Amino acid sequence: MWEDFYGHFTPNSHQRVHTGERPYECSKCGKFFRYHSTLDTHQRVHSGERLYECSECGKFFSHNSNQIRHWRNHIREKPYECNKCGKGFSQNSHLIRHQNVHIRERNYECSKCEKFFTNNSTVLSHQRVHAGENPSECNECGKVFRYNSSLIKHTRIHIGETPYECRECGKVFNQNSHLTQLQNIHIR
Repeated sequence: MWEDFYGHFTPNSHQRVHTGERPYECSKCGKFFRYHSTLDTHQRVHSGERLYECSECGKFFSHNSNQIRHWRNHIREKPYECNKCGKGFSQNSHLIRHQNVHIRERNYECSKCEKFFTNNSTVLSHQRVHAGENPSECNECGKVFRYNSSLIKHTRIHIGETPYECRECGKVFNQNSHLTQLQNIHIR
């Protein structure tokens, strides 16, 4: 496969997956792309072109996939379901992250309440609850935090909340610091 001038795939373009060849360069930032069509899509980052509008709130997106992901927040759609516990997620990446809860072994037991944890340091943090130190504890996984604000950030992992959205590309994050990191990439 190969790709012609219009971005259509032709017989040799698939080989680039194996060779790593990226012949198409963005004139704005110097990034290289495997396909001309991918370069065209990327260039929307620089031009600010936003073709996809959310019918609910009027926000515009440069990629259809970002608009769809955004739309799921409005309708609370959670099409990705955990086959172990049935919990639903709006994004596949959140489901994958959640599934680690089921995979990790919990071999460390609290001697006071017989809860199990993934490592000894988590048990020790948890035991502060029994000592009356009143730390903030996650009801979902038992992880303990010194500050309630840290617990709130952590809880977003379990519920799939992503309140921070990049205005440039529509990607969403559960922590503002992750959004800032992405925005720094866009600036380059």
